[in-house]
Amino acid sequence: MNFNDLPAIGQPLDAGTFVGLTTKPDGTHHAVVLLADKPEKRLTWKASLAWAKKLKAELPTRPVAALLFANAKAQFESDWHWTSEAYDSSYAWLQLFGDGGQGSHGKSFEARARAVRLIQLTL
Repeated sequence: MNFNDLPAIGQPLDAGTFVGLTTKPDGTHHAVVLLADKPEKRLTWKASLAWAKKLKAELPTRPVAALLFANAKAQFESDWHWTSEAYDSSYAWLQLFGDGGQGSHGKSFEARARAVRLIQLTL
């Protein structure tokens, strides 16, 4: 997909909602698609990663979680949501959709999860 094919933010894309763009450390650009799916209950970090993988998706990185807060806050509960990033061997990063803060908590903590798909873009 190329940049010119992208819909406006908030519009449907790839079975989800287009919420913006991100650039990975390798320099590749990606469209971020938020899926509507939500787990029925709060999950541990490891269970959240597995849940997203079953959807052929992933948990957002910390920068993508901040993008979701900026562009799609209304689609989230005002609560902690896991990101895909570990803090260390025992903790992982979360995004708070109440005030936009990020923090870490033990991986056994049960938080909400949402999945995204990243679609690589061409110029």
